[in-house]
Amino acid sequence: MIFGLGKKSRKDGKSETRETASDHDQEKRTEDDPPLQSTAALAADDLRRTVDADTLKLKTTDDLEPMHGLIGQERALRALHFGAGMRSYDYNIFVLGPDASGKSAAVHATLTALAAEAANPNDWVYVNNFQHSNSPNALCLPPGQARPLEKAMVAVIDELRATLPTAFESEDYQARARAIDAEYGGQPEEQLQALGQKAEQRGIAFLRTPLGFTFAPMLEGKVVKPEAFAAMPPSMQSKVKENIEALQQELTELLQSFPRADKERRQNLGTLNEEVSANAVKAALADVLADFGKDEGVQGFLRAVETDLIANAHLFISEETGERSDFVPQPLDSSRDPRFRRYMINTIIGQETDNRGAPVVKATNPTHGNLIGRAEHLAHMGALVTDFLLIKPGALHRANGGYLLIDARKLLLSPFAWEALKRALSTRSIRIEQPAESLGIVTTQSLDPQPIPLDVKVVLFGDRELYYLLSQSDPEFQQLFKVQADFDDTIARTKDNTVAYARLVAAIAGEHALKPLDKSAIARIIDEGSRMAGDRDKLSIEVSRIGDIVREADYWATDAGRKVTTREDVHRAINEHVQRADRLRDRDQETFERGIVLVDTEGEAIGQINGLSVLQLGEFSFGRPTRITARVRFGPGRVVDIEREVKLGGPLHSKGVMILWGYLAGMFAQDRLLALSASLVFEQSYGGVDGDSASSTELYALLSALADAPIRQGIAVTGSVNQLGEVQAIGGVNEKVEGFFDVCSARSLTGAQGVIIPKANVQHLMLREDVVDAVKAGKFSVFAVSKIAEGIEILTGMPAGERGADGAFPEGTVFARIEEKLRLFAERASSSGGGASQAGTGDAMS
Repeated sequence: MIFGLGKKSRKDGKSETRETASDHDQEKRTEDDPPLQSTAALAADDLRRTVDADTLKLKTTDDLEPMHGLIGQERALRALHFGAGMRSYDYNIFVLGPDASGKSAAVHATLTALAAEAANPNDWVYVNNFQHSNSPNALCLPPGQARPLEKAMVAVIDELRATLPTAFESEDYQARARAIDAEYGGQPEEQLQALGQKAEQRGIAFLRTPLGFTFAPMLEGKVVKPEAFAAMPPSMQSKVKENIEALQQELTELLQSFPRADKERRQNLGTLNEEVSANAVKAALADVLADFGKDEGVQGFLRAVETDLIANAHLFISEETGERSDFVPQPLDSSRDPRFRRYMINTIIGQETDNRGAPVVKATNPTHGNLIGRAEHLAHMGALVTDFLLIKPGALHRANGGYLLIDARKLLLSPFAWEALKRALSTRSIRIEQPAESLGIVTTQSLDPQPIPLDVKVVLFGDRELYYLLSQSDPEFQQLFKVQADFDDTIARTKDNTVAYARLVAAIAGEHALKPLDKSAIARIIDEGSRMAGDRDKLSIEVSRIGDIVREADYWATDAGRKVTTREDVHRAINEHVQRADRLRDRDQETFERGIVLVDTEGEAIGQINGLSVLQLGEFSFGRPTRITARVRFGPGRVVDIEREVKLGGPLHSKGVMILWGYLAGMFAQDRLLALSASLVFEQSYGGVDGDSASSTELYALLSALADAPIRQGIAVTGSVNQLGEVQAIGGVNEKVEGFFDVCSARSLTGAQGVIIPKANVQHLMLREDVVDAVKAGKFSVFAVSKIAEGIEILTGMPAGERGADGAFPEGTVFARIEEKLRLFAERASSSGGGASQAGTGDAMS
């Protein structure tokens, strides 16, 4: 199907008449049609509901108190207050409604007010686990205590870097250390000298060589050479060997005693070092314990820090040669020195001292890591390393104790994020883990931080389709999100709501620092609100779109040099917005003007009628006419829906065609065969067709073909129909009327043109001002009907007919003609033995 946007007039300003082939079932008359006269024609006041600016009782928006919040959303706001008040973990909230309704800002404002009255949530920090460093501990602190504790631990390390070296350089320590060395350091040498003297008394030399200690025979104060020793008498040699063996045994025992002595020396020296270190560490931690040690968890951590600091005091003494390459090559301060990282505090949730109330956090990018937190890594010597200080909090941490606002569609589009959120809500804890860990595909060691208890109210935002999809496909969704805050997209157009609407406009103008709007501009915006709602008795509360109109009108007021925004500026803003989006409508309009798409707006034809449809292009929609034709003949009793045959018709369209058969059978063939074959088609339709809004139009074409009654081509029709012949409401009525009006206006309005709509749709009419003006001038008409009979009379200019007491229609009426033709078809079928449908049964559609 060719379609587009816009309206254009022929350059010569004349209407054009196109001749088409005609036969006995379809003939056309091109003489001028008389102006339409019908009690079903609507007055101009019925086509658009407008606000009288004088009734607003103001000059500009400066005279109004701005409206902050939402209008007419009591149901949604009650649900929001209920969900916020239910502290159970499974009473989370799903806010559903149109994106432009302003629900996000309203919910944020409402929850912020509720959060201000709530208690401040606790602080949470991660600290090193000195027993298992890959499983950091989570500590809970009173509100506002996390960051002071973090600074206090840095101060402790700074103090120890100054006090510990001083303590070990003191005279007292040095004297005590020398005493220990003196006690154990001289004993080995004295014992060796004594052993040497003992050996010399026995005529044995005690020698020290590069390979250790040894003994050798000695004669007259000199070591005996091996040749001389061999020349000695055997008795003397035996005695020397015995002495050497005894001395060797004594030397072995002596050497074995030396390590034990050194060990005692080192133990005594270590005890001294521990004593000195403990005095300095305890003094440094005393203030921290006094300020933060009331909590059992913090006290346990500080005791573990004390023990580790005492055991690793050497890190503070040998700073120039200490290990410095774990993370940062040249640390600038204690908090960045890799030797002291394990004593630091990683603040995950830290309330400021001046904060009051619970947090309200909006997750703008709800990825897995941004939601539950993550452990970052640093590259070190070709490997990725991490520790507890590289744990980063997520939105759940920041919102803990308060409210977390998330766009549901973004959440579902982020891998692993939805499952992580459900897991956190179900377990009521925040466990930081990598997505790959949850899949079981990571085998390398990583951090496993202690989970933090979760107390948060999650608020998801999404449209209705997404809400119902989750409700149907995810069982856990309904278990965790039990509160539905359904924001409506329209409100009733009452006097109070009209005033509130004006105050909303004033709030928008004030928020964006715009020029004031006069009462005519406000009235025009209220009218457009009903147009956006598609209902004269409703007002759209698409705050975003209303704000766009106000801001664009302010631009055009500035462009015109006005200090106050007027009705003309609002009108231009609306028209310019449409003009920016209607290129395709212009191209579509051109196809009618050039005769590419065949649609007649004058004359009459049998079995031919103009239907109306709506095309949606993003946020912009427009109506266009389509020729629908019907042909009938004697046959076995079936209606061929050509759209369905070629698989262009959707199920709703096919349903509508089947209803036509039910209407015909019930109306004209209750006691005879329905020996009819008919075909229906949307001419020049090259795309899919669905919906039943053209079912009444198709029925009119079918009735025209059966009655040989020509239909006025200047009238287009929309509306669905049921089997009883009642015309039912459809959608997009304003766009459909305007679409046919644009085609007629481009060719020249004759006064014999118009549109038939369902009477139930009159309440939805908010037509453009140019359409209303044409109706006032008698150049165009809009008819509202509730029965097929009413519509066929307007289209053919003939009475439809009602059954009399004899059960027959009056002669010369449309229905009498139809019944007569169907009677002839039935008689022919009976005489020929054909198998037509009886009373609408059998193969009604192909």
